Amino acid sequence: MSLAEIIPHKLQAGIDSIIDNVAPSPWLTEAEKADYIVKIKALLKEKNAVLIAHYYVDDELQALAEQTGGYVSDSLDMANFGAQHSASTLVVAGVRFMGETSKILSPEKTVIMPTLEAECSLDLGCPIDEFSQFCDQYPEREVVVYANTSVEVKARADWIVTSSNAIQIVEHLMAEGKNIVWGPDRHLGQYIKNKTGADMIMWQGNCVVHDEFKLYELEQLMVKYPQADVLVHPESPESVIAKADFVGSTKQIIAAGKKSTADTLIIATDHGLFYKMSQAVPDKRLIPAPTGGKSATCKSCAHCPWMAMNTLVNLYQSLRDETNTIEVDETIGQKALIPLNRMISFSQQQGILTAGDA
Repeated sequence: MSLAEIIPHKLQAGIDSIIDNVAPSPWLTEAEKADYIVKIKALLKEKNAVLIAHYYVDDELQALAEQTGGYVSDSLDMANFGAQHSASTLVVAGVRFMGETSKILSPEKTVIMPTLEAECSLDLGCPIDEFSQFCDQYPEREVVVYANTSVEVKARADWIVTSSNAIQIVEHLMAEGKNIVWGPDRHLGQYIKNKTGADMIMWQGNCVVHDEFKLYELEQLMVKYPQADVLVHPESPESVIAKADFVGSTKQIIAAGKKSTADTLIIATDHGLFYKMSQAVPDKRLIPAPTGGKSATCKSCAHCPWMAMNTLVNLYQSLRDETNTIEVDETIGQKALIPLNRMISFSQQQGILTAGDA
């Protein structure tokens, strides 16, 4: 068994333990929610701050970002928005690597998160020391990493990709005769390999949400709704991807939903996307793809436990006290900026959407 296989297996028990012990969001009455929203809006103005929320956080945070001139999107698009915005403080509702990416692109700005405990299984499952040791075994290969990684892993990479542009970048590297070390998501890596035929040695990480979508239950759902289109995120298992009418990033799934002529959409990604999806296609029935049932029970149940740690309460507290700030070592940040800018430049030249996923 290779290092790429051993390390994620060792870490999975720890990741499962973290998921089991993630504290639930505090329950608030509607009056309490309204009070927090009023106070947060006032603080955003007072502190020249803008709220940037990921598609996977709870609906009320996405709505608050929209109401205050902020933004709801996927990870790289969030960071790009923050870099271009005039606010001196970026409040990033998402998971830790998203705050880091915002800080890399906006080193002069203060970046605050509702909680620094919001992690990502892809990040946790790809620790820099082990991943760097793995890459060192293949010095002749280009190191290509998914955006859902720590700043240290990004700094180790030759290229950073998102689920929107990964295929095009890998095809570009193939045209240059390059072979690839890929990390960390094995399902996305396998999807890219199947689509391109690239020579890829893969780190065996996974997203705890997308990894749980189940083929058997999906097939039963497709029988129940035979006219539905199935839209799948490429972090999902290969067998689930094989059933899709469309495979793509969160932003691409929304676009595909708009184009679809079906009145029912079965969607295999975090159900946090349904807030924006329902805005995009208000007349369509949206059904989450199954993560549990006869073949297995779910742990994430199609919602990232770390994304759910972002709440109105800790958003208010962190903004009020200016805590939970993201700091990135300047040297490492500059190293990470090289492959990040390389990706952005390539995507702009090719006319590819630069927004990616978490």
